[in-house]
Amino acid sequence: MKRSVLSATLGLALAAGLAALPGAAVAAPAAPAAPAAAVQGYTAPTYAGSVAETADNQAFFQAVMASAKAKQAANPWLRTVVVTYDTANAPSFTNEIAQAAQIWNSSVRNVQLQESDSGDFSYYEGDDSRGSYASTDGHGHGYIFLDYQQNQQYNSLRVTAHETGHVLGLPDHYSGPCSELMSGGGPGTSCTNPYPNSTERSRVNNLWVNGLAPAN
Repeated sequence: MKRSVLSATLGLALAAGLAALPGAAVAAPAAPAAPAAAVQGYTAPTYAGSVAETADNQAFFQAVMASAKAKQAANPWLRTVVVTYDTANAPSFTNEIAQAAQIWNSSVRNVQLQESDSGDFSYYEGDDSRGSYASTDGHGHGYIFLDYQQNQQYNSLRVTAHETGHVLGLPDHYSGPCSELMSGGGPGTSCTNPYPNSTERSRVNNLWVNGLAPAN
């Protein structure tokens, strides 16, 4: 659900998909460089997709998928892949993250999200002019960045659930209605729906069928 303030990332329709981990977040091994300073008091942007944003969504999904495929190889009979995440660097959003994971876990059957000290991807928090987004650190590890200002302006659970949708392979679709989770911030700040619709749930199940996800 990125916030396309400057360019576009994978965010709750509010972020630009750059492989840069904001300096406000706790540093992590092989973390990207810090982005530009946050813009104070920004207003809702106009949401639009981009080639770069689509590429970042795909890169993030593939980074997480690499770990999932390793689990599949270790257990060829595995029918439900468990994708793990860590929240150590996003302490202010632990409740939203847990709720978002629960929403997805109750919505799909072929992949489940589970918290771990060493996850397939990580959550970070801080201030960033681009808003919240999902990306990779360039070293095969995915991360979701949750921006403070955006999470005050928009429904925080929707932001978090939307960004988590990128982990499972869903792209942004800013022109969609509020009932579509991956429409992100497109429907405006009044939209508070944190649940994927039937089409989104079906797409995730198809991507992860039998523990496999052909990234097309």
